[in-house]
Amino acid sequence: MAPGGGASCKELVESWPNFTRFDTTTTHELEKSITCISEKFHKCSVHGVHELLECPICKRSMYPPFYQCPNGHTLCTNCKIGAHNCCPTCQVELGNIRCLALEKVAESLELPCRHQNLGCHKILPYYRKLKHERHCKFRPYHCPYAGSECSIKGDIPTLILHLKEDHKVDMHTGCTFNHRYVKSNAQEVENAIWMLTVFDCFGRQFVLHFEAFSLGMTPVYMAFLRFLGEENEAKMFNYSLEVGGSGRKLTWQGIPRSIRDSHRKVRGCQDGLIIPRSLAISFSGGNGEELTLKVIGRIWKEHSTS
Repeated sequence: MAPGGGASCKELVESWPNFTRFDTTTTHELEKSITCISEKFHKCSVHGVHELLECPICKRSMYPPFYQCPNGHTLCTNCKIGAHNCCPTCQVELGNIRCLALEKVAESLELPCRHQNLGCHKILPYYRKLKHERHCKFRPYHCPYAGSECSIKGDIPTLILHLKEDHKVDMHTGCTFNHRYVKSNAQEVENAIWMLTVFDCFGRQFVLHFEAFSLGMTPVYMAFLRFLGEENEAKMFNYSLEVGGSGRKLTWQGIPRSIRDSHRKVRGCQDGLIIPRSLAISFSGGNGEELTLKVIGRIWKEHSTS
């Protein structure tokens, strides 16, 4: 599909009302319109085709049925329901006009994955492409920083640079670590995110979180590890965490979670080392004033026996 040249996508949109009302279109006219749109599609750039098959209201790729108003403005089923029979673009009455020709053409298209620039080279039929893109391993990751709402997305190298330069996250090399968390008044801590550290280990990257929140009525601290990559890769690794003091020790061993899972989801699953505040104060010497926790950790790779 060569970029540039031929009819513009705008011209294509404006041509739809002439042949997509299913109360007037004959089979012969529909076949002619499909041929016409197909020719124009193949003269549009890939980017133009992606835009044309996106709902202009919610910006998501459309599944049939495609709808349009009498002026040719298309929209998806969900947006049509939410529009209360009024075109969001030009405010005319929507009616029940199907864009049958565009549906047929979409069905015949084969397009590259939306994440082609991130490394996916698959060419797929349009409707299979939409399903593939939701699970494509090359789709961008959300920034794993939990201290603020961050909208940055990208591949792993992009996120590592972003965490270092924009969030000032500590970067460490090695598979063992020893962190000390100090808070002057432990009783004041209700919700806090104190540390996000990135470890480079076995040529991969891991993120250590340490947070304070409440489980029901019980204030707790939680430490857990996330893997910068896919879930199937994360399962190749194990990690352990240990916290203690005053002759007591609490340990945890688990599998790091992929950053595809948000830190809130991991927290909600309680998939990490959980320390009730009363025990954390005991680790700190028991005076209830200053919190001092020393967390020791190790990451290792599971060896396959198959």
